[in-house]
Amino acid sequence: MQINNHDLIVTIVRRGYADQIVKASKQAGAEGATILYGRGSGIHEQKKLLGIAIEPEKDIILTVIHRDKTDAALTAISEAGELDKPATGIAFALELKKVRGISHLLKQQDKQ
Repeated sequence: MQINNHDLIVTIVRRGYADQIVKASKQAGAEGATILYGRGSGIHEQKKLLGIAIEPEKDIILTVIHRDKTDAALTAISEAGELDKPATGIAFALELKKVRGISHLLKQQDKQ
């Protein structure tokens, strides 16, 4: 049984930021990402237009990355998405204990 040394970085940002988030994470060592679309419901997102509530659209970026590169990728993502500013988004990493379908990443890891 192979030990998994990968994390999942979940990034949720304003719609339209996904490309720069993916670019930043790739520059930090990620191989790619999956982009999903969603709606926000945070306290900063209760905006109205002509009295009608607007539900802000979000980009959700999922990135599987080797644990050694997680910190660098999170830093790059934070800078690219301006996550230090209020109401811009969030990024966090989860440890992957079991994962399938990343054989290309595991082969690269074995070569190193």
